[in-house]
Amino acid sequence: MSKAKPLMFLGTGSDVGKSVLAAAFCRILRQEGYRVAPFKAQNMALNSFITPEGGEMGRAQVVQAEAAGIAPHVDMNPVLLKPTSQMGSQVIVLGEAVGNFSAGEYYEYKKELVPVVRASFERLSAQYDIIVMEGAGSTVELNLKPHDLVNMAMAQMADARCILVGDIDRGGIFAALLGSFSLLEPEEQKLVCGFIVNKLRGDPNLFADGVRILESRSGRPVFGVVPYFDHIALPEEDSVALGRRMHRQEASSGRDAVRLGVVRLPFISNYTDFDCFEQDPRASLTYFDKPARVFEFDAVILPGSKNTIEDLDALRRSGMSDAINAFYKSGGTVVGLCGGYQMMGQVVSDPYGMESGLPEISGLGLLAMKTEMFPSKMTSQVDAAVEAETGFFTRCPDQLGGYEIHMGRSTVVGDGSYCFRIVARDGKPADALDGFASPDGRAWGTYIHGIFDNDCLREKFLEDLAERAGKPFLPASGAEPFSYGRWKEQQFDLLADFVRKHVDIERIMEIVLR
Repeated sequence: MSKAKPLMFLGTGSDVGKSVLAAAFCRILRQEGYRVAPFKAQNMALNSFITPEGGEMGRAQVVQAEAAGIAPHVDMNPVLLKPTSQMGSQVIVLGEAVGNFSAGEYYEYKKELVPVVRASFERLSAQYDIIVMEGAGSTVELNLKPHDLVNMAMAQMADARCILVGDIDRGGIFAALLGSFSLLEPEEQKLVCGFIVNKLRGDPNLFADGVRILESRSGRPVFGVVPYFDHIALPEEDSVALGRRMHRQEASSGRDAVRLGVVRLPFISNYTDFDCFEQDPRASLTYFDKPARVFEFDAVILPGSKNTIEDLDALRRSGMSDAINAFYKSGGTVVGLCGGYQMMGQVVSDPYGMESGLPEISGLGLLAMKTEMFPSKMTSQVDAAVEAETGFFTRCPDQLGGYEIHMGRSTVVGDGSYCFRIVARDGKPADALDGFASPDGRAWGTYIHGIFDNDCLREKFLEDLAERAGKPFLPASGAEPFSYGRWKEQQFDLLADFVRKHVDIERIMEIVLR
């Protein structure tokens, strides 16, 4: 049985570019003809995905799998932590939730996960030529090192060739790279084959002296200096990335673009549901958290939440719930996905204490349904058909795809119509109704994540909003109508070309394959 060669990207801190570089190498190695798969032993993220087998995993490794041209599998991310509060997280092992843990409880439980992580890596290693691995945060958080499962402990377990990545844009690149390297134990340093300096603003040639300093003081090569870029877009999964989206200048869409506002919930999750709108030229997407901004938009979207009850309580205390209700009553459109959908009903109850100390809370009352939280989580990929015969739904295609991740079960208690009929779950025939819409079609929600990735449904949704706002709308016609799937493939190729230009791929591969 063959055994894959492991290449690992470690970081001097969070958000230095490990995930993006790993995705780039997954695409580059695929282009070179290698069978390549991503791997991250433990991920912490609020954005997750459901595999074809119905397992839940972190979104970053899904993106990397897409770059590698393979289907995502939970072995690529055997442990996922989804924060449910400031002190605790839901722990997902091999795609299934095993419970909510405090930090202390999880540190004790980690001992049981070492063989799980090892087995996942070995299964991947037997199937592929190269495994592109990723660490988490800083590789030398000394206080956390005894509990390490994802950085040097994983590198040693896999005997991986490691590249240490530093972010020069935030400053202190010499302290970050040389300091991190010096804090490693000698046997750990042996695994580090070199550095990549990431996010340089300006001419990389101007950092030539910096490269010489890094190499002379460490005895390790600098494989590349990668410039800061904003012409390539990939899905991002952490709160740091979302914070950047909220504070940067909004994309300059045309005055007739459909304006969509996504409410920035404290425990927002799966906001990658809306990446397609950021790239669709017919839409302008904004994340916001101030009630006064509600009336700026043609539609307000309530996203997924890892703690629906606490987020709903936050909406009430901030005045956002009143603003959204006023927006709907004035003729606006309100949409909810998963947790956001649950908030739109009459009440959300949590009798088992799965999310909060609050046993029950009133919803926004936009939809005639109630939701109850259960201990078991629904996770599946789904095929669906349009069921509703109101609003824009009547123009939508019959075949749609997406995935479910939810612990709540919603029950209709009044007028309206179901949005979709699920016809398959994880490739097996199914027959279940999903989502609900108000009689006028202006308030609706669904449990199906990724519903807007379906090009035709997204177009009809935007077209309906444009008509309501009295804006002209250009349908996706012509030789190359906008396709979100095709756009993502183009981004992977652009990323691969960019990294090839600035990183010594040949030298890295000589080290990895020897």
